[in-house]
Amino acid sequence: MPAMTSEVKARAPGAVYDGCMGIDTSAKLEAATKSATPHQAVPASFGQHLRTWRLRRHLSQQELAHNADLSTRHLSFLETGRAHPSRDMVLRLAARLHVPLRERNPMLTAAGFAPMYGTRTLDEPDMAAAQQSLALLLRSHEPNPSLVVDRHYNVVATNRAVDLLLQGVDPTLLQTPINVVRLSLHPLGLAPHIVNLVQWRQHILERLGEQCDTTGSPHLKALLDEVQAYPQPAAMPGPTLAHEHRGVLLPLQLRTPDGVLSFISTVTVFGTPHDVTLQELAVESFFAADEFTAQMLAQAAGRAHNP
Repeated sequence: MPAMTSEVKARAPGAVYDGCMGIDTSAKLEAATKSATPHQAVPASFGQHLRTWRLRRHLSQQELAHNADLSTRHLSFLETGRAHPSRDMVLRLAARLHVPLRERNPMLTAAGFAPMYGTRTLDEPDMAAAQQSLALLLRSHEPNPSLVVDRHYNVVATNRAVDLLLQGVDPTLLQTPINVVRLSLHPLGLAPHIVNLVQWRQHILERLGEQCDTTGSPHLKALLDEVQAYPQPAAMPGPTLAHEHRGVLLPLQLRTPDGVLSFISTVTVFGTPHDVTLQELAVESFFAADEFTAQMLAQAAGRAHNP
């Protein structure tokens, strides 16, 4: 089974998957984006950007005006184009609306200002500190599996312990770009091996759906539509799992040849990013939820160090 790289490095843009492994469907996604519904269309003016993000956050003009410390009348004028925002006003409204850095640049451009946030690749000299931090974080989590994903849930880097999670996965799903959502729910991926698949699937779909709503990303919407179409597990209410506190914590339980492994996952992000790439990276780590899993992780680490 192919092993995923533990090196933190830039990843070339990959094909968009639509159910046929290894086939580039980027053109299909581009066509889908162009034919998107009106609320998904790319806004042309600052006012349209502002209104799009306000509605996406389910805020009235009065609510946003209060949050941004300006009058409802002035906000209305900004949306209709009767008033022109200052650069500080653009940034203030974007911050109150929690607009991702990637989408703040088009807002600034539409208002007549230069883009503020850079988009660098991890192999650029300016990103050396961030790359070193990610590599250190991945290594420090061993023997616990840990991986870095981008905004579309494509894998950027992993540590060596991740291979333990991939037992039984069809090699076609490990071709780059590796998408962790697809890998988790695809019938040739981890899905047949997840003991609590009903709960884990619901968790992933809810998380992905929320991100679709908050970002408006056509890539995430296409991914959500794809994985929702996968065969569903039998909705049998199982017993409460060990280490599971409903509404607070959901473990991942994987069936392996050595027994059932139980993990608790955490997500780490950069605290104060001023670069688009860094804001869009997340480190997801899986820690042993019981002594048996801890022992299996330690044994796997030992084999990796002494092949």
